[in-house]
Amino acid sequence: MSQRTFPRSALVVACGLLLLLLAALAPLSGCGARRTPNLERIFAATKTRKGKPPIIVVPGILGSQLVNQKTREVVWPSAFRSATDGLALPLSPDLAANRDGLVAERIVETAKLARLAPEVYVYYELLKALREYGGYRDGDWDHPPPGGDSDTLYVFPFDWRRDNVETARELVRRIEDLKRKLNRPDLRFNLVAHSMGGLVARYAARYGDADLPPAGQPPQVTWAGASGINKIFMFGTPNEGSAEALATLLDGYSIQEGLRRRLRLLNKLSREDAVTIPSIFQLLPHGRAAHFLDENLNALEIDLYDPETWRRYGWSPLVQPDYRARFVRGEMRDESAVLASDGRAETLDAYLAAALDRARRFHESLDVFPPAGQSPVPLYAFGGDCEETLAAPVILRDAKKNRWLTLVSPRELRAPGGQKFSRKQVTAAMYEPGDGRVTRRSLLGEGLAATRNSALIDTPLPIAYAVFACDLHSDLQNNQNLQDNALTVLVNEVVKE
Repeated sequence: MSQRTFPRSALVVACGLLLLLLAALAPLSGCGARRTPNLERIFAATKTRKGKPPIIVVPGILGSQLVNQKTREVVWPSAFRSATDGLALPLSPDLAANRDGLVAERIVETAKLARLAPEVYVYYELLKALREYGGYRDGDWDHPPPGGDSDTLYVFPFDWRRDNVETARELVRRIEDLKRKLNRPDLRFNLVAHSMGGLVARYAARYGDADLPPAGQPPQVTWAGASGINKIFMFGTPNEGSAEALATLLDGYSIQEGLRRRLRLLNKLSREDAVTIPSIFQLLPHGRAAHFLDENLNALEIDLYDPETWRRYGWSPLVQPDYRARFVRGEMRDESAVLASDGRAETLDAYLAAALDRARRFHESLDVFPPAGQSPVPLYAFGGDCEETLAAPVILRDAKKNRWLTLVSPRELRAPGGQKFSRKQVTAAMYEPGDGRVTRRSLLGEGLAATRNSALIDTPLPIAYAVFACDLHSDLQNNQNLQDNALTVLVNEVVKE
């Protein structure tokens, strides 16, 4: 396994983006100075327009605060690791039962790394734009305000570690409950979703409160959730998955070496945390969209859903002797993992198989497409395409150490036959345009199927509108050019006088 060294997009961490919060290892301004629209002036007339469909904001991975429901300690985001709680979930093949004492209570609007560090805007700018320029007021799920069926903003925090289908089903149930409280059975919401939140939103629209079908039974899109979902606005959603999810499972989210020296106890998502989180497996590249290269930079066929692949290449701590020995001895770092350990290494094998199978079935549920024109929930895509973004890891053999290496960042290579590849050549082979986490191709779903469901783009996704900017995955929702385009659609849709 390679030691992760991040490309230019990794510099965001040193700038203080809450340790790769929202899965973004990228600089705060990768494209230099730019002019931005004056949203206050642009929407001065339209922000007071009444009758806009209500909005639900669905954050991405790492975007919700996690709190110990007994002690009330904020475990994420937190500058320092908790003495009693970690981010790892218990490990067993029963993914639905792998729970701990953490709950999601609110979306992360801002965060501070340390007392003297500057405050980091996470979803603050997005919510500000919706409130101040879009004319939306805050709504309460439990006690919706009078007239909460229009011009109202609801926020959906969730435990981003959990299975995405579980989260989508909870979203649908809360939408239906809110519609009952508002006495509006016909009400449909516009969903503004960032990153993984877009996958949650898409599943909710397609299948409503239904779980994945049993193994061996193909998914059938019912659009059961479309009765409560009008449009989905996707900011940096990995519709084909992200190779960076594999990098996270290999190495976790690490930080710049200089920052590590200054803040040694800084909280982060370690590789041992990551392997316990089903949602990260569900962010892996989808089936045919998964690309790998061999030491000659030729395409390499890899089945990401096969546990034997993970054992062969030594991917993740789950298959490595030291971790397995500690698991058997009950010496895991998190109390929850210790309590869940049954002292059997076979439990890790069963968990890995279950997590990969669940990811495969989740991908299949999103990648089956009805005939063109039969998608009642249009998608609006907002992304970045100025950053080199990992698309194809390189797998090569280290003959000296008799092991496989998986490269998730480029370096100079020499093939067994003697051919030498420069770092520039390797970068061109491994990377595609994107936002540093999600490629442009993945956001648009261009490699998923031959069926075209968009009048705008050659994609099976029902994309009605797509806009790109020079910004990074963690900042797409805060990009004022993208906000300008999203608000233009949102505030001009009036369904209630």
